[in-house]
Amino acid sequence: MKLLLILPDNKRSYWGGVSNSGKAGFARLCLTTIAGLTPEDWEVEIHDARVKAIDYNVRADLVGITGLTSEMPRAFEIADGFRNAGHTVVMGGVHVSALPEEALEHCDAVVIGEAELVWAGLLEDFKRGKLKERYRAELCDMKNMAIPSRVLLDRSMYGSGFNTLQATRGCPFNCDYCTVTSFFGNKFRVRPSDEVIAEVKDLNTNKFFFMDDNIVGRPKYAKELFEKLIPLQLSWGSQASITIAKDPELLKLYARSGGKYAFIGFESLSQKNLEKMKKGWNSAESYSESVKKIQKAGISIVSSFVFGLDEDDANVFQNTYDFIIKNNINAAQYHILTPLPGTVTYKEMESEGRITDRDWSRYHTGEVVFKPRGMSAEELLDGYHRIFRKTYSIQNILKRCIGDPRGLSFRLGANLSYRKKALKMPRTPGF
Repeated sequence: MKLLLILPDNKRSYWGGVSNSGKAGFARLCLTTIAGLTPEDWEVEIHDARVKAIDYNVRADLVGITGLTSEMPRAFEIADGFRNAGHTVVMGGVHVSALPEEALEHCDAVVIGEAELVWAGLLEDFKRGKLKERYRAELCDMKNMAIPSRVLLDRSMYGSGFNTLQATRGCPFNCDYCTVTSFFGNKFRVRPSDEVIAEVKDLNTNKFFFMDDNIVGRPKYAKELFEKLIPLQLSWGSQASITIAKDPELLKLYARSGGKYAFIGFESLSQKNLEKMKKGWNSAESYSESVKKIQKAGISIVSSFVFGLDEDDANVFQNTYDFIIKNNINAAQYHILTPLPGTVTYKEMESEGRITDRDWSRYHTGEVVFKPRGMSAEELLDGYHRIFRKTYSIQNILKRCIGDPRGLSFRLGANLSYRKKALKMPRTPGF
C-alpha cells in the first residue's frame, strides 16, 4: 500500500516558504517522523507543495496532510481535492489538534496530539476498513523513538538546515501565546542522550540543528548531552532560553560541544508584558548582562521579539531597535502577536471579541488579525515593517556582524536571509 504525505504551501507568509532559488529553511520533522513510524510494507512518498504542483490523480491508498496554522487553508483545499478524487485523507499537527472539528470537514480522520502511540493502529484500522474519525494520542515516552526518514526529502531544497533532529519535548512554562504546551505537554521530556548521539552520528554531517523548543530546559540533561557531543567536533544550533546565561557551566558546555548559535525568545523589553504572558522568569532588566555572557562564550544570538502585546505602544519599535543596536544583537526575528488556536491568547482574545480575522493564511506572525490595546492595527503593522527594514539595512548588518570572527559566516548568512524577507515588506517612513 502507498502513503502520500503532503506539506502544503502558503504564499502570503514571510516564514516557512522557499526562496526564489527554491531553497527552504530548516527541514521540518513532522512528515519524516510519520514516515519513520510507518511499517515497511507501506510505500511512502513525501510531497512538498511549496515547490511541486499537486497531482490529485497520483496513486495513493492513504493521504496524510499537516501544516502550520497559516498553511491550513491550503491544506484543507488539498485535502478536499484528494477526497474529491476518491482518496482517504488523514490530517494532524498542532492546528488540527486544537480544532479537530474544523479539520474533519475536510478529511476522513484526524490525529489529535503526538502520532507515535496511535499511528500504527490508524494504519491497521485503515487496512481493515474500520478507520475512526479521531485518534487521540497520549504523550509518548521518548525512548527508542522512530528516526525521521530524511531520505524521502529532496535534499537539493535545503542548505545547512537539512539536518534537523529533536532531543526534548514539552515545556513547563506555558506562555500564553505559545502552542508548545498545548501540543507537547507541560512536562519536559527527554530522549536518552546516547540515542541522540547515535542519530547525530548517522546524519553524516558536521552541521545540524536541534528543533527543540528549549534545548537547555533541563540543565542536567543538557550538560550530559553536550559532554557527549564534545568529542564529535560538530557545529550546531538550537532554541534556548536566556536562563542559560545564569549557569556558567551550561553556557561553557553549549559552546564547547559545538553550539555556535542560539535562538532566544526575549519577546519583550517590558517586564509587565513578560509577566502577563506568563514569561516572568525572563528578566528584561538583566537582558543586556545575559547577552554579554552568551556572546562572550562565542555563541551568536538570534533574538525573537513579539509586538502588539497589551503593554506595547507605538514606542516599542524604537525602544527594541535601540536595544538591538546597543547590545550588538547578532540577528533578530520580529513577530506580530498572533492568537494561534490552542493557546491562552486565542481563548482570551476570542472571549474579548478582539479577533478581527479568521483567515488562517494570515496567521503567520507578519499580519495583524486582532485589536491591539496600545496602538492601532495600522501602527502595529507599519512599525513591524519599519523595524525589520531598518535592522537589516546593509549598514546595520555589518555593524552587528563584524567584530568577533567566531560564527561570522553564520551571522552573515542569517542576516542576509532576514534581509531578503525585510525587502519584501512595504516601505514605510523610518523612525
